Amino acid sequence: MGESTVGGARPPVTDPFDAVPELAPLRTAAWDGDWEATQAFFQKIPSADDVSFAAALLAGVERTEWFLEKAAKAQPTDPLPRTLLAERYIHLGWRARGHASGDDVPWDRAEQFHDWLRKAELLLIEVCAEHPAYVPAWTARLPTARGLVLGQSEARRRYDRLAEHHPHHFRAQSQLLQQLCPKWGGSWEAAHGFAQECTNAAPDGSLAGVLVAQAHIEHCVDLTGAKVTEYLRDVAVRNDLRHAAQRSVLHPHHRPGWHRIEGHSTFALAFSLGGHLEDAARHFTALGDTASESFWRYLPDWKTRFTEYRTAAPATL
Repeated sequence: MGESTVGGARPPVTDPFDAVPELAPLRTAAWDGDWEATQAFFQKIPSADDVSFAAALLAGVERTEWFLEKAAKAQPTDPLPRTLLAERYIHLGWRARGHASGDDVPWDRAEQFHDWLRKAELLLIEVCAEHPAYVPAWTARLPTARGLVLGQSEARRRYDRLAEHHPHHFRAQSQLLQQLCPKWGGSWEAAHGFAQECTNAAPDGSLAGVLVAQAHIEHCVDLTGAKVTEYLRDVAVRNDLRHAAQRSVLHPHHRPGWHRIEGHSTFALAFSLGGHLEDAARHFTALGDTASESFWRYLPDWKTRFTEYRTAAPATL
């Protein structure tokens, strides 16, 4: 039997490998422990942004570290296998940590978390020293900086080194945005300011506008009580989201790529929580039966909420 339905609506497809068919060969190569096929997949990726996207995706495939470790030893001067291995260690570290706030993470989980991140950091330091323009490695060093509590200045230094070579790298911007939130020692002024800065600097149709929605969602979940609803219902916030969506995933120059599901999912969530279902409808339409859980997972039983909002949104048009 397939997944159960909610109100007659099938829950969304959340696995990127299933939602984006062209990614399936990477999963097959990972399952087979086939380094040659994995390397060939990455060699065909035209942009550094998509390399980082695929690297993070590969990191979530179970038991891949053994063949990545072999590849890193076999090709000690190639930055790709070491970066992919570091991404896997980072994934294992954050999974060990869990989603609890900093003070609530048990000490043993915190130790595992830091051990994995330190292993990743050692690999990435080597890669960045040998290949200072290798953007995927600098991107991976942003979550290690955050997890190892290296501070705002160090995180920004790493991002600036990356931006010298790729000024509109969406995954790197999204990672730095997390660092700039208060939960990691930043401020809402810094987080919103960075999101707007990236959006204003990026070409029309880029993904940078999605950062505006990410910042508003993070701000919203940091609130309590009635303030949660009031925040995203605010007309100024709604207009900010509309402008960001029009500059990014709804712009005529936007070219849907591997990040499109995350982009539309983020806007769909922000508009839905704010009660702006007409605005959310365009993003649900673009998503179809797919969704990214990256920000929706902040909601309890998020798949049910997603299908409820998706069903309600078109009725407002």
